[in-house]
Amino acid sequence: MLFGQSVFQSVLERLKAEGETDEDAEAPAVHRVSGLGTGLAFDVMAFDVMEDVSTASQRVGQAYFDNLDLDAAAAIAEAPAAAPPPEPVMPDHLARIAPEEIAAELAIAAADTQQTLNEKRRAFAKANHPDGVPELFRDNANRRMMIANLLIDEAMRRLPHS
Repeated sequence: MLFGQSVFQSVLERLKAEGETDEDAEAPAVHRVSGLGTGLAFDVMAFDVMEDVSTASQRVGQAYFDNLDLDAAAAIAEAPAAAPPPEPVMPDHLARIAPEEIAAELAIAAADTQQTLNEKRRAFAKANHPDGVPELFRDNANRRMMIANLLIDEAMRRLPHS
């Protein structure tokens, strides 16, 4: 800030003062920024940019409120609220939390190998993982995952070690 003005404001005032001394006062003065090539140059119209801006909007963050359409904001506020989304319905498989029901779903057999048991664990987790269900049903999904993991771990312990 130079003397209570931003650098941009002081540059605009300097350009305006230079434009007033020119003999071409009828057409707006166009200035090039020195030091930049023609491909990167930009035109700056010499006019007072801040003349139509209120002093309140010159404060940081106030410009938004000056341009806010209060009638539109009131219409949005008065609009009827959308009906709340219906509560999700718990899938049938999440209601089955008894170990016997989960064991039947896993269908662990004596012929299962470590690879087939790992595949069953992944498939069960894909359908039942707590992160994949609505929050209302996470307790049931968590309980199902714990029981399935215990059953699969027990089946792996009983496998013959080679």
